[in-house]
Amino acid sequence: MIITQSPGSLRQAWVALAGLSAVFLFEMLDNSILNVALPTIGRELDASTTQLQWVTGAYGVVFGGLMLVFGALADRSGRRRMMLIGLVLLGVASLATAFVTTTSQLIAVRVAMGIAAAMTTPGSMALAFRLFTVDALRVRAFNLISTVGLVGLAVGPTAGGFVLSFAPWQVLLLINVPIAALAFIGIRTGIAADDAAELHRDPVDIAGAVLGTATIVLALVAPTFFVEKGAGAWQSWVTTAAVVLAAVLFIVRERSARHPLLDLKLVARPLVSSGLAYKAASGLAVAGLGYMVTLQLQLDWGWSPALTAIGLLPQVVVLVAGGALVSPFVKRVGLENAAWMSSAMVVLGLAVYATLGRLGYVWVALALVLVAAGMRVVGVVAGTNVLRGLPENRSTIGAALVDTASQVTTGIGIAATGTILAAMFTGSIATANWTTHQTSQFEAAITLAGATLTVVAGALVTWAYLRTRHATATPEPAAVPA
Repeated sequence: MIITQSPGSLRQAWVALAGLSAVFLFEMLDNSILNVALPTIGRELDASTTQLQWVTGAYGVVFGGLMLVFGALADRSGRRRMMLIGLVLLGVASLATAFVTTTSQLIAVRVAMGIAAAMTTPGSMALAFRLFTVDALRVRAFNLISTVGLVGLAVGPTAGGFVLSFAPWQVLLLINVPIAALAFIGIRTGIAADDAAELHRDPVDIAGAVLGTATIVLALVAPTFFVEKGAGAWQSWVTTAAVVLAAVLFIVRERSARHPLLDLKLVARPLVSSGLAYKAASGLAVAGLGYMVTLQLQLDWGWSPALTAIGLLPQVVVLVAGGALVSPFVKRVGLENAAWMSSAMVVLGLAVYATLGRLGYVWVALALVLVAAGMRVVGVVAGTNVLRGLPENRSTIGAALVDTASQVTTGIGIAATGTILAAMFTGSIATANWTTHQTSQFEAAITLAGATLTVVAGALVTWAYLRTRHATATPEPAAVPA
């Protein structure tokens, strides 16, 4: 029997899930479909390389930087209310694309869309969790939302290329208008108004919000310097130092504030901290593997972009089709076991690539399948465990933490890989006709990068496993009163 927290019918619950799935579809589809249009945008708007980078980068930085703030605000003002406001902003910003005539205007639109994403994405997980009171049904709901988003991610580039063959590039962003409308209708119809008992009225920690946002934004910007300017550039290390300083100040502030933006005692709860560590490990591994495989197939093995896309199909197939196996697997082994087992599979896939990937495509494909299969499960269960470990009145900021952990570690994974490649490869990596020595350098670099990420991700999974065992032995504290 499905039990919703509202008096609505089963049909209302699934209408609501359709709306929440549309939100995740927007998040996953956005940059993947827009990347196809960057050459066209560059020509029509006379954009520089840096400007094109910020067309996509501005969205990601704003999105990642503001999730914690909007998650905290939603737990105070209402998750449903915050979602609906964000969806209106998304629709308006997307419509504004039709009137864009300069790159600066487009970047401003992307910033507004990043703000909308920060307002809506954490709430989609929190509201899906709120719809059901049974963990198995929560897993099914998260799995449905994840499947819709991953389908969008998989078909986005192909669909974008098809649309560009007969329509202007603006259409790719205007697609968000009907998506926002569908999400608005589903959430407005299927989810009851926010219950004051599930919210809290603590004052907003302004200093914590500023420091937290600064920490995340700098953590997202720093990896781009390592990849683009190299490990020897002063910008890379100054930004990294700024990340550390902002993070230390944020922690000090949150430990001393009477009403912190993020209660670190709640984050330290075993289910919460282990779930975030699992999510961080998978983000680190997936980003690093994707970056390395793409470079290997095209630059080392000389595959064309089209052939490379075919080479990545095993990962896409598992991500999309594997959703049917998530719920049965979780039902069989339990949420806690599913979390560590799927995370361990991600680490195993990365280890296979690091040790055997240079020997042939079959090993690359195996690594892609293992990582995709593990990611498919951990993406659902890690978030579920985080929200299970938090009081109801902190669920949205918990969902924001899950997304932030993934965003930040994705950037770190790419930066670590790019830095090792830059340090070990002589000459321009994009130059054709590598020498035998350069090929050896590249293979040694991806082996070292893969091994490094494997060790770090493995350490995170091991630590999270131990925390989960502690969670099983020690019951979570009672919820904080609203």
